[in-house]
Amino acid sequence: MSKTSQQNSTPGVNGISVIHTQAHASGLQQVPQLVPAGPGGGGKAVPPSKQSKKSSPMDRNSDEYRQRRERNNMAVKKSRLKSKQKAQDTLQRVNQLKEENERLEAKIKLLTKELSVLKDLFLEHAHNLADNVQPISTENTTTNSENTGQ
Repeated sequence: MSKTSQQNSTPGVNGISVIHTQAHASGLQQVPQLVPAGPGGGGKAVPPSKQSKKSSPMDRNSDEYRQRRERNNMAVKKSRLKSKQKAQDTLQRVNQLKEENERLEAKIKLLTKELSVLKDLFLEHAHNLADNVQPISTENTTTNSENTGQ
């Protein structure tokens, strides 16, 4: 299976060319790419959302300016409140985790003490068992076998 591809270059805005590529073998199309049109680059690529906007200064007394400022001020307040709430939530979570950590450390201390006590009891019990068991000597074994044989 041979792979054939086709590239078309179309001149764009602000010295930018758009390259369209189609790959026929796989049936897939690639997304257009922005590349500089000339060898010198010609400038930065400007996204379409920025190209259509006018950069004329607004009159500070206009209704549109006031509405934009109001919306921006509300957005800033909302953002700051959200940020403040997030910081408070994080601080609360930190305090919860500290308390949990203290509880767990106390539990570790308690369990370590309990383990130490149980180890001591076990070793004492094992030592007592070892003292109570008398080793079997060979003399006792032969004497017992002679007595049972008679």
